[in-house]
Amino acid sequence: MEAGAGGAVDRLLPMTAATDRPTRRLLLVHAHPDDESINNGATMARYAAEGASVTLVTCTLGEGGEVIPPGLASLTADREDTLGTYRIGELTAAMRELGVDDVRFLGGAGRYRDSGMMGVPENDAPGCFWRAEPDEAAGHLVAVVREVRPQVLVTYDEQGGYGHPDHIQAHRVAMRAYRLAADPGYRPELGPAWRIAKVYYNRMPRSVIEQGLRDTAAKALFPGVAATGDIPGVVDDEVVTTALDGTAYAGAKAAAMRAHATQITVDGEFFALSNNLGQPLLATEYYQLVHGEPGPGAPEPDLFAGLDAEAAR
Repeated sequence: MEAGAGGAVDRLLPMTAATDRPTRRLLLVHAHPDDESINNGATMARYAAEGASVTLVTCTLGEGGEVIPPGLASLTADREDTLGTYRIGELTAAMRELGVDDVRFLGGAGRYRDSGMMGVPENDAPGCFWRAEPDEAAGHLVAVVREVRPQVLVTYDEQGGYGHPDHIQAHRVAMRAYRLAADPGYRPELGPAWRIAKVYYNRMPRSVIEQGLRDTAAKALFPGVAATGDIPGVVDDEVVTTALDGTAYAGAKAAAMRAHATQITVDGEFFALSNNLGQPLLATEYYQLVHGEPGPGAPEPDLFAGLDAEAAR
């Protein structure tokens, strides 16, 4: 898809009208299709089922990804270069499994291209997300923030969880938009200023993933098992502030991940990416609160914990 292409695919599924805006509103910013289901699938499904507004902004189409099914190998960037368009369909299917009905691409589908892993030539390609001017890219997200008026933002840490250029850039853009959206002097034509009350990073407690990988080695059918260092966002347990129990939505998360079939193989309670190294498919998802006041509980059981009526305006 050409950079800047838009039209009907800019927003994949219809959004709730502003006059019917739910009291709780969650915004997630991710780099590529599939990141959202792996990191936050149970969280998204739970809040959508509870009637919260869940808005997903994806920054690229994931054009540079590898492809697992041999029958789809021709989609890759070095052949037909149609993987991005294909992954729009995968993302649409995944979000239907999670019950999420507000799904957008930053600046419109194809505005920013997948940059590839750190150090590859694609990092320097014109139009890639890694080379985007952060303030320009953030302006697109500010428009979404001021429209949706979320109380909670979820994104990656400064290293993008594991050092991928697009994940790092998604962090930069999300945090810049968080600040700009609250500034009434910044581009008032995008709507009234809005301050997001709580900002979270995706996290994985070290003890949880280490146990999960031991279980994977004992039970999963993949030929190998990922190492702790392969998992994004791993931190010491005490860094985690919030644990979101999505056990009731484990099936929805697994189904959403299966929908991303070019990128993920799901086997029961486990999954693998294109490296075919098994990982646990976890229904409890973990976060670190980096802006805002924590709610009761240690860890918090709810991303919206502690928010009062003023934050729900």
